[in-house]
Amino acid sequence: MSAMNERVGVVTGGAGFIGSHMVDLLLARGYRVRVIDSLVGGREANLAHHGNDPRLSFERRDIRQLDAGDPLFKDAALVFHFAGIGDIVPSIERPTDYMDTNVQGTVHVLECARAANVRKFVYAASSSCYGLAAVPTGEDHPIGPEHPYGLSKYQGEMAVLHWHRVYRLPANSIRIFNAYGPRVRTTGAYGAVFGVFFKQKLAGKPFTVIGDGTQRRDFLFVTDVAAAFLRAAESDFIGEIWNLGAGNPQSVNRLVELLEGPVVYIPKRPGEPDCTFADISKIQRDLGWQPVVPFDQGVRRMMEDIELWRDAPLWDPQSIAVATKTWFEYLGREA
Repeated sequence: MSAMNERVGVVTGGAGFIGSHMVDLLLARGYRVRVIDSLVGGREANLAHHGNDPRLSFERRDIRQLDAGDPLFKDAALVFHFAGIGDIVPSIERPTDYMDTNVQGTVHVLECARAANVRKFVYAASSSCYGLAAVPTGEDHPIGPEHPYGLSKYQGEMAVLHWHRVYRLPANSIRIFNAYGPRVRTTGAYGAVFGVFFKQKLAGKPFTVIGDGTQRRDFLFVTDVAAAFLRAAESDFIGEIWNLGAGNPQSVNRLVELLEGPVVYIPKRPGEPDCTFADISKIQRDLGWQPVVPFDQGVRRMMEDIELWRDAPLWDPQSIAVATKTWFEYLGREA
């Protein structure tokens, strides 16, 4: 592989939330970047700030349409696989879609990477594979996904590690805990807390806090996420799994305090942990990675662009109850 080609990266889901920040970082580091995104969850606007940068190319395609030998991967050194579908409730309602995209779609990307003889493949896994986990959660924690989304992401990870073992594909997997930051999804199914709260603040409505708000999440700013993925790609490590969070969980009540506004409490949901808390000692030790952006600073950065959430859906207790009915129906039952 030539020195020039060593600086080519493919980002699947590169018009999405985390993927677009990965694109930003790669371009800033001198890479040429090829993006593939179906635009089901991503937005071309997330890449618009790069203008007509000749180092960036974009293809609107579904990863399930990829086959080994696809020119998108020709001479690429690095592949960052973020493409997939998220959200819990839709995964309960449409499990086959999630298995098809998040598992079989991943296999298609793996085969393209294998045929291209890439130098490194890094998979965006999910901490949802742990289910209701003990905290802080290490990489050796038992696996127990609570919903089809978590299961599909874990099975995608198993495929990645299998391709490493069987086909010698140099691959690593990073289990992301709670990423947040600019470009976080604002449309679609009820889900991401920031999109919900920001729209409620713009509309002068109370924040819909689940339970009593004391539940904590290991929020990590998206630029810190991208930095970890690049370190994993440029390292000599292969076949590794790392947990990725800030290692400093924040309560939903703390988020509401930073956003400033009235609150209405809604029922706690089954299958949701009281706390997510990544043990990040392994990624710190192996990659020398550290979280940089403090939570309050990250929230302030997002608040500077709150107008971007003006067209986001407005959720209230009644519409949330309807949207999460399936959640309670299936995850609230005893096995």
